[in-house]
Amino acid sequence: MSFMTGQMPLVPPKPSGGERDGTVRVAALGGGHGLSASLAALRRLTTEITAIVTVADDGGSSGRLRRELDVLPPGDLRMALAALCDDTDWGRTWRDVMQHRFTSKKDSEGSLDNHALGNLLIVTLWELLGDPVAGLRWAGALLGARGQVLPMSTVPLTISGEVLTQGDNDTLMRRRVVGQAELAVAGHRGIVNGVELSPSDAPACREALEAIELADWVILGPGSWYTSVLPHLLLPEMREAIEGTTARRLLTMNLATDTKETFGMDAADHLDVIARYAPDLRLDAVLADPSSIDDVQRFRDAAARLGARCFFGKVGVGAGRAVHAPLRLATAYQDVFSSFDPNDPSSEEHKTWH
Repeated sequence: MSFMTGQMPLVPPKPSGGERDGTVRVAALGGGHGLSASLAALRRLTTEITAIVTVADDGGSSGRLRRELDVLPPGDLRMALAALCDDTDWGRTWRDVMQHRFTSKKDSEGSLDNHALGNLLIVTLWELLGDPVAGLRWAGALLGARGQVLPMSTVPLTISGEVLTQGDNDTLMRRRVVGQAELAVAGHRGIVNGVELSPSDAPACREALEAIELADWVILGPGSWYTSVLPHLLLPEMREAIEGTTARRLLTMNLATDTKETFGMDAADHLDVIARYAPDLRLDAVLADPSSIDDVQRFRDAAARLGARCFFGKVGVGAGRAVHAPLRLATAYQDVFSSFDPNDPSSEEHKTWH
């Protein structure tokens, strides 16, 4: 049985005979708020979106459901579905329903406390259908999501890493940190290194691999660098698919680089992390907001080592907030796409937005 995940009146029918209608096909990889920002921008450009989401979360509502029910953590998947909702009454209502969290009354230990309703809905569909991909498709159909959401793997993953700190007498201390919630804040206590996923031989989602193979563009990031962006390159099947696809590859940089996870790192260091864990990966483009780049030449050099051209555009909401503005990001994405389109007379070798 096939499923339609977009609102029927809004999604144009696909051409018969296997012909393309010119709509760009995008596979967007990441997790959490970063992937949501990318999806909110991309749904303004195309209906052919596949969100491929990390499944290593072990905190909050997702962590509780994962431990209690032995399921994939649904939180980042829920956020991706919500981001693909249209700006209509239907879309806004279901987005808010999916994101709604229960709060128990004071002095009550309610079992629903802090659970997002969308998490419960997704897990319900998984239990009824016995298939995580089918469950997400049904959820997307209910929401009228403009695209599909897939897990990176069909089994829950655990992410871990070493934190290097300087001890007494300048000795190097190594400490292993296990779990996404812990690793996400580990950088402010030292340098994160040796990041791994377990099980190391976990299968990638078959539908996700197909989406990467068929895409025109694969977009990685923005998002928490070690716990949302990097995991896609740590899963062997996923990394090989990204490296081997005929699609263009775009890396979207974060607006804030010096976080609890990446303390002391600048934008060029972020690119070096990608090169270290995926030395065979070649990128076509790197998109960054100028405000997040301290040393432009150093950043360009790091991008060049990945084979990428640099694109700079103001994609944040401003006012000192490290939040992407969907319309600005959509404009930047469209211009990057156009710059690689041989049929577009405005295509340029380099382009900068202001």
